[in-house]
Amino acid sequence: MDNKKLSRIFIPKAGFYLWVILFLIVIITILNPLVAIPGFVLFIFLVIYNYKSNHIRNREITKYIETLTFNIDCATKDTLLNFPMPLVLAELDGTTVWYNSSFRCIFEDDNLLQKTVSNLINEIRPQLTEGDSINISRDVTINNRYYSVLGNLVKVDDNNDKESVIVMLYFVDNTELVNEKQKFEDNKNTVGVIVIDNYDDLMQSLEDSKRPQMLAEIEKKITSWISHTGGILKKFERDKYLCIHAFKYLKELEEKKFEILETVKEINLGNKIPVTLSIGMGINAPTIVENLQNAYAGIDIALGRGGDHVVIKDGDNFRFFGGRNRELEKRTRVKARVIAYALRGLIDQAPSVLIMGHENADIDSLGAALGIYRIVKSRDKRVNIVLNHSNANIDSILNKLAKEPEYSNVFVGRNEALDIITKKTLLIVVDTHRPSFTETPELLRMTDQIVIIDHHRRGADFIQDAVLSYQETYASSACELVTELLQYLEEKIRLTNIETEALYAGIVVDTKNFIFKTGVRTFEAASYLRRQGVDTVSVKQLFQNDLKTYITISNIVKDAEVVYDNIAISTCPTNIKNAQLIAAQAADQLLSLSGLVAAFVLSYHEGEVVISGRSLGEINVQMILEKLGGGGHMTVAGAQIENVSIQEAKESLKTAIYEYIDSLNKE
Repeated sequence: MDNKKLSRIFIPKAGFYLWVILFLIVIITILNPLVAIPGFVLFIFLVIYNYKSNHIRNREITKYIETLTFNIDCATKDTLLNFPMPLVLAELDGTTVWYNSSFRCIFEDDNLLQKTVSNLINEIRPQLTEGDSINISRDVTINNRYYSVLGNLVKVDDNNDKESVIVMLYFVDNTELVNEKQKFEDNKNTVGVIVIDNYDDLMQSLEDSKRPQMLAEIEKKITSWISHTGGILKKFERDKYLCIHAFKYLKELEEKKFEILETVKEINLGNKIPVTLSIGMGINAPTIVENLQNAYAGIDIALGRGGDHVVIKDGDNFRFFGGRNRELEKRTRVKARVIAYALRGLIDQAPSVLIMGHENADIDSLGAALGIYRIVKSRDKRVNIVLNHSNANIDSILNKLAKEPEYSNVFVGRNEALDIITKKTLLIVVDTHRPSFTETPELLRMTDQIVIIDHHRRGADFIQDAVLSYQETYASSACELVTELLQYLEEKIRLTNIETEALYAGIVVDTKNFIFKTGVRTFEAASYLRRQGVDTVSVKQLFQNDLKTYITISNIVKDAEVVYDNIAISTCPTNIKNAQLIAAQAADQLLSLSGLVAAFVLSYHEGEVVISGRSLGEINVQMILEKLGGGGHMTVAGAQIENVSIQEAKESLKTAIYEYIDSLNKE
């Protein structure tokens, strides 16, 4: 139908003019009655003509609409049938109503109408009620091909002339795009740095003739381990290797738990020290240089955790593998001398010094702080120790310090410390390396001069940009490290009786009376303090309990629950004083029972659940409590959990233990 015909149909003609003529006839009849009869004859003629004209026009309009509707229906049906993408119509409950040939080709099934969309594609479940909106956008995999599924609602008329809704789903084939993306991801570079732990001590434990053979054996095993990746392995220092390989091989290495860590331990050429490696890996950085920087960051953490570790750095996230063995004590004291000399230089350059331990200070933290205090005082510098409040762990030492005039103005709280500190103030952090664990974390952001002295295994959260870091995980305590620094300063420093007692007490507590994590250097530090005049009986009195506390500890031990036949879990009553201290002592007591290799005691303190973990070495309590946000050592660790009940924390602890035991069984 052309435009002229359309205009003839849709533009009205006679109807309007009839009313005009009728109006004129009435006027003329009033003025001249003689023309009334001819006028009415003319009017009737026009009415008959208009009726026929309208009838013809309405019939043509109806025919046009029917033809147009038919053409649209045909076009719609043809479009649906020949739609280039897979298309399916489904009821709101997922029942398939109709699909095109492209959709059938996806599944290669002729009985799709007897199934539901939910059965065909588990990721898509259009369970909607009538009138709800829908915005389906989902990625699915069907027969090893990848599709993006888009969906919308379509209103239809049912047999009862009521409007209902069905779901229309479009499938966009993204297989080539996904495959290309996966190929890109697989071929990204993974950069690793491999370090031989305790290289000097290892070489010294061998005869001269066997040292080249040892290095050859280590390199042979590393080369064999990395060879299947088709990557590059390059030795760039006597004890360091650089490896680069495709990202797709990393998953395989992870699944095998980096077996190279155990393989190198099998090397035995008469060496008294087992061969261990530390590996840092950087992945998913924009450039290979940034991946290398991440690998070095991973190495720092691996070494800070005592070596024998693999640390993968992916952006700001870390993954840890290994660390099943105890830390090896370093025999060389060169680093202690270097740190002592560097620390003295930093103290001399600083206008003032602040010493800060971790929150809820223990005797190791306070003892180390007092030892550093004496070093700073020997350099005639202003020095303060940041301590917000006392607790049962340190009350006895603080009571003694309060009686000595020298320490009357030494301790400062948070507000006073914030007033004292400047950009040039030297801030020495002892017995922790995690910002959130410090007594006053705000101080870390207010100075550029930070020194860390710590003996804990490094976690993913650590103080960045320290000018000096002395973190040795082999050490029993921070007090041991500080005692070594005292020995290697040029000037002979004389400690007060309280300072020697605090340092000695810190070592005693963290070694459980020289039982755990006790090496040659631990006894040498204790010997130095004994020469300084420490009263061991006075130290013993610091840890005496009253009868009520002893009974409470006994009840906690009695109520312990044993899991996996050798791990004890108990809880501390919530209505007792000094719950944290009692929980730690109860965990120590549990380890004295036959058959137990690890113990955990939970206590409630200031709105959070505190967990004390102890082990004889067979179970790594640090790795277990790391899952709950804690840390520490293989044999001594702790964690603090906020906004949970004792029972909820206990269940979380059991889950962490299960995951740890399960990982051991898989190995």
